Amino acid sequence: MSSGGFHVHGPHDHAVEHATHGHDAAHHGAEHGGGSSTNKIAMFTAIVATVGAIFAYMGGATQANAGLMKNDAAIKKTEASNQWNYFQSKSTKQSLAELARDLTPAETEKAKYQAKIDRYEKEKNEIKTVAEKLEADAHAFDQQSEAQMHQHHRWAQATTALQVAIALAAIALLTKKKWLEYGMYGVAALGLGVGALAFLHI
Repeated sequence: MSSGGFHVHGPHDHAVEHATHGHDAAHHGAEHGGGSSTNKIAMFTAIVATVGAIFAYMGGATQANAGLMKNDAAIKKTEASNQWNYFQSKSTKQSLAELARDLTPAETEKAKYQAKIDRYEKEKNEIKTVAEKLEADAHAFDQQSEAQMHQHHRWAQATTALQVAIALAAIALLTKKKWLEYGMYGVAALGLGVGALAFLHI
């Protein structure tokens, strides 16, 4: 736009001019290999960020699973404790019945108490079986919870490594240092390796 012999630039003209200069600079950088390196690092960052997000999700999921299994273990332990208390109650009744059987002189009374003793013994064995099953279930849930927490730590380690790799990529972009590029690839490979261990439950 001209006014009185002077050329006045509007906002749109400035934007077009800036974009044109930016394109020329990028093209000039690409000719010297800089643009290619920048694009490579940008692509690397996008891929690593995506994989890191997946690892973070898996880490959160395994931590939640570990908490649920630990809660299930606590419930089973409480149920087992209740069964053992019930078992103890039957044992006390059995002991009293045995004492009464031994003290009574009448054979008919002895037979009656002996029948109670036999019933208590049978009930005790049934209660013991249930209690031991609950304890075994609680132990199994504890082991599963520990395994899930171990896997959670693996996912967390892998996620952290990928985050470090992304940070190194950002610094590499700013400084154009080749050794930082190698470093980001190495740390990313480490993170992927730890992620593979988590996936394989190792």
